[in-house]
Parts: sequence; C-alpha cells; structure tokens
Amino acid sequence: MRVIRSIIFISVLLVTNQVVASEWPQYLGPDRNAVSSEKGLMRSWPADGPKVLWAVPLGEGFGGAAISEGKVYVYDRVGDKINILRCLDLMTGEEEWTFSNEAPGSVSYDGSRSVPTVDGDRIYICGLFGNLYCIDKNTHEALWHRNIWTDFGGTDFPRWAIAQNPLVYQNMAIVASQTQEVGIVAYDKENGGIVWKTPKLPGEVGYVSPAIVKISGEDHLTMVTACSRDGSAKGAVLGYHPENGTLLWTYEGWQCGIPVPNVTEIGNNQLFITGGYNAGSALIEVEKDGNSYSVKEIMTTKEFISHAHPAILYKGHVYSHCSDNSTQDGFGCMDLKGHIKWKTKRQPRFDKGGFILADDMIISSDGEKMLYLIEPTPTEFKVLAQVELLETKQSWAPLALSDGKLVIRDQEQMKCILLK
Repeated sequence: MRVIRSIIFISVLLVTNQVVASEWPQYLGPDRNAVSSEKGLMRSWPADGPKVLWAVPLGEGFGGAAISEGKVYVYDRVGDKINILRCLDLMTGEEEWTFSNEAPGSVSYDGSRSVPTVDGDRIYICGLFGNLYCIDKNTHEALWHRNIWTDFGGTDFPRWAIAQNPLVYQNMAIVASQTQEVGIVAYDKENGGIVWKTPKLPGEVGYVSPAIVKISGEDHLTMVTACSRDGSAKGAVLGYHPENGTLLWTYEGWQCGIPVPNVTEIGNNQLFITGGYNAGSALIEVEKDGNSYSVKEIMTTKEFISHAHPAILYKGHVYSHCSDNSTQDGFGCMDLKGHIKWKTKRQPRFDKGGFILADDMIISSDGEKMLYLIEPTPTEFKVLAQVELLETKQSWAPLALSDGKLVIRDQEQMKCILLK
C-alpha cells in the first residue's frame, strides 16, 4: 500500500508541475521574464508553418494575451470608446465571456496597451487611460476599480498613454502611477485599498511596468524611469522593498528618453538594462553591505539595444531585437562583457516584435508578418524554421505560450498556433 500511495503521490506531483509550468498568467509569463519551462516543442515546422488552431478578430493595439487554466485573456480596445476584457477557450478560440468599460478618447498609436494578470479567481487589467480593474473570473464583474493617473493628480497625459501590466505580489496589485504626486502604488488585491505608495519617481513618465528580481536572496521591486528630452531631468533604475515601498538603491548611469523594457535578471545580483532611442544598454551589480545597498556599473554599450521587450538571457549571452526608430540592426546577440557576437541588420529585419525563450529555442515575431524559430547560439544567427503568419505591420505585442500553444496577435487579429 505504501508503494501504491508513493506512486500516486509522485504521479499527482508530476501532473501538478506540468499544469503550473503550462501557465502564462501575466505579462512575459510565469516569472515575468519571457522564459517558459515547457519542453517537447517542435524543432522544425512544415513548409506551410505550424498548425493554426484558431484566429479571432481584435481591435487595433499592442496588448498581448495571458493564459490560465485553458483560457486566454486579452484586454481589447474597440474604436476609441470601449475597452473589452475577452475570455477565450485556448483550444477553440470561442469567446466565453467579456467585461467592458467605457474609455473614450484617442492617443498616438491608438489601441490596447497591456496584458491582463490572472491571480486565482481574479483578473487585473489596466487600460490606456489608467483605469485599473479587478475582475471576478466567475461573475465577470468588477470587484473594484481605481484610476492610477487621475486619482493621484495626473495632469499632462503621457504621449503614448499608460502602458501598465499589473504585478501581483503577495496580497498586493502593484503598478507605476508616475504622476507628479505618486510614483509606484501597491493596492490591496482584495479590495483596492492602498497598501503603500512611493513619492514621485525621478525623471519623466515612461512605459515600464514594475518587476521583482532577487538581490542577495531577497525580493527587490525594480522600476525604470525616463529622462527628459532636453536633459533637464534624469531618469533612473530603482530598487524598492516590495512589502512597503522603501527605496533601497538607485542607478542613474543609464538614461533613456522612452524606456519600455524592464530589467533582465542575470543572476549574482546583476541586472541588464536596455532601451531604444540611442540609450544602449548597461549591466550593473547591486551590492549589499549590512542593511544598505550600492550599485556598481559593470558594463555599458551603445551597440546593443532592445526597444520594446526585455532582452533574454541564455547561457551567458543576451538576445534581443536591436532596432529602434533610428537604428535597424535586426536580431542580435552579445556577451556580458559587451562584445557583439552577431546582428542580422536588415537580413532578416526584426523590429519590436515579441520574443520568448522556450525549450532552448527563441520564438520571435519580426514585428511585422513573420514568425521565427531560432536556435540561440553566439556563433551565428541560426534559423530553425520560419513562416509568414501575420497580416499587418506593427505586430509588437508580447507573445504567450501554454501547453505548446502560442498566442500571437497583429493589428487586426489574434491567432493560436500549435508548436508541439
């Protein structure tokens, strides 16, 4: 009997681990770093590409999907009046329910911005005008609603709107308000009450969402802010205590006028920072001495960037789309000493498309119509498979992967393709 119980326990444990591993419940996946633990994906595709399970129409935008318990959640925008949280079946694409809220107005590069965050029976969404909702997955109704911009005296609206992907940490839902009064806000995830808030962040409003990294075995909440265009105000990379919002460390050696990606955790207390608009990249190390922290700059370079998505670390090298509005360097690979290993330039061209690491491969949109399967190696740009999958340009949304099913979108539709 003991042997049978042990076998049953191990089987349940394995199944449970597989279920957890297949989730993609938030922006950039389970660990918010664009890395999946899935195995068994195809290493080549048929000539006409992997099987498309379904395609559904969407309004224009850049908001990617979250996947949890066999459901796909996307925060869509229809016209310039309404935001809609859509729940779809992962296998069929059938729409099961929606939640909508009025959000009249238009901005430059109109459309959706953020990825829903699924936490148990609750879904957290933040619209381009700062409306933060907590939605009950069972009743499909809002449990609470706040506005992260107007509630804190926000005046001059950000040029490209608000692009916050809510971070759930312990009992909190955390976003960067970035007004003149408040920097980061942690709400009680159950009722929307304020747990803590920070003073105004240095510099200007950017488009980075808070993330958690490990420093000396402790959780630190990181945030990246923008410098002003005229150079009168510096931005910063900042580390906070996530339980109370206390500022722990600041780094101002890297500046970006329009930061979008958060930091990439390298390990050994090291963080890789990158952005577009000639910002380049930096590698820093956060050092702890007693109860205080300091930042040591290890490397900076102008030759390697990532405009819209965090760089991915794989076996001592970082990979990213090294193109922005002024530089077309395509996909690139660099070691952690700042040595460029290769760039694709315009052959092929990559620009702002989403990319993730899964099963020792990089799955990447080129930002337009192509999807690539890439073997990450510093010796060469090695394509394992490619297919023209999308139909519009500006396919910049982050990807989502669950149980071998990749969810990807362009400006008109969202598709699910089978990768194993």
